[in-house]
Amino acid sequence: MFFSFFLIRCNNNMNSLVLSLAPKIAKLQTLILRQDKPQLEDNAVEAIANHCHELQELDLSKSLRLTDRSLYAPAHGCPDLTKLNLSGCTSFSDTAIAYLTRFCRKLKVLNLCGCVNAVSDYALEAIGNNCSQMQSLNLGWCENISDEGVMSLAYGCPDLRTLDLCGCVLITDESVVALADWCVHLRSLGLYYCRNITDRAMYSLAQSGVKNKPGSWKSVKKGKYDEEGLRSLNISQCTALTPSAVQAVCDTFPALHTCSGRHSLVMSGCLNLTSVHCACILQAHRAHNPVPHPAH
Repeated sequence: MFFSFFLIRCNNNMNSLVLSLAPKIAKLQTLILRQDKPQLEDNAVEAIANHCHELQELDLSKSLRLTDRSLYAPAHGCPDLTKLNLSGCTSFSDTAIAYLTRFCRKLKVLNLCGCVNAVSDYALEAIGNNCSQMQSLNLGWCENISDEGVMSLAYGCPDLRTLDLCGCVLITDESVVALADWCVHLRSLGLYYCRNITDRAMYSLAQSGVKNKPGSWKSVKKGKYDEEGLRSLNISQCTALTPSAVQAVCDTFPALHTCSGRHSLVMSGCLNLTSVHCACILQAHRAHNPVPHPAH
């Protein structure tokens, strides 16, 4: 039986269902498992790994019953994995994450949001060493990581496009400086509640934009902005930042918007940043308040 994509959503008996289906879907490339309550167990993931050797995308999010066995199995059985969602899986260790990356070196998208025990500087160093193709990584609320881990990630994953560090309370400007220097394709950065971030981090982002693409970011094609530079930045609750530093980032990357309906520069909780604005707002202000021509 051939399926390139399979979505299983089950209120009960998901584990038994996966065990029975795994031998019949050997050519499967994408498997998404949706659970209203934790049902999936290690033996089901092991069955998937034993039969679905062509698997490229796997979603195990919110599988609270899984242990490290569920990472060791795909490490050996699914070497072509490019996308893996483990968000909300709280029982994995950083050792298992590091082991997985040694064998699944094609990973491009990895969601580890809320995997507090699994995400450490050791795990990030392993990702940096083994997964050079990584493009999107969610580390939200993995509060044990520090600058050392993020810097290893920046050096080892130069093609990184999306990085969520929201709630990673230990990181400082050093992490952002490393990302600005090494991850020149970075398009989205989440720093919500990273309260150790200061103006130095913002100026490093702005300087990287100028250094990596001199001149205007604006594309002449269809009057739209091209895909270069930051397009999304969340600095909510980063209360140490000042308007001048954040404005420098906004001015450097025109795809960052503060205007209504297009918020891609998110600054919630930063009351001192209310004066920061994108080019759209300035243009709208000029349109409503045209400069009068001097009388001849």
